[in-house]
Amino acid sequence: MAEQIRQVDHYSASIPNKVGEGARVLEALRDAGVSLIAFWGYPVVKGARLEFIPEDGEAFIAAAKQTKLRVRKGTAFYIHGDDRPGAVADILKKLADSRINLGAMHAVCGGSGTYGAVIFLPPAAARKAATVLGAA
Repeated sequence: MAEQIRQVDHYSASIPNKVGEGARVLEALRDAGVSLIAFWGYPVVKGARLEFIPEDGEAFIAAAKQTKLRVRKGTAFYIHGDDRPGAVADILKKLADSRINLGAMHAVCGGSGTYGAVIFLPPAAARKAATVLGAA
């Protein structure tokens, strides 16, 4: 599989850090038919933060409103390709060589010899990064 890089919408939401809150949100999204490319959550000083990259941003926003989930929108890059030593290092080198400072990154093995990664950049760097990475 050739490496695929695409610019995607990213959404963040804050929720109470209580047992079952994340499950409640994900169940509501599931019931609304929302498909997620990526999701993760983590505790913050006041509560917890959920991060979403939906396949369809409009469907996600509609479902979030139904669950009274207040979200903030941002931009990220989703990368999916064949796993190999240095795959992520090569992506980061392209950005560094173009003097683009990374905001954050998550990468995981996708199984069956693939990997996936999400890159977050400051909004001012997104356009340049899209060109450098050859993002769709």
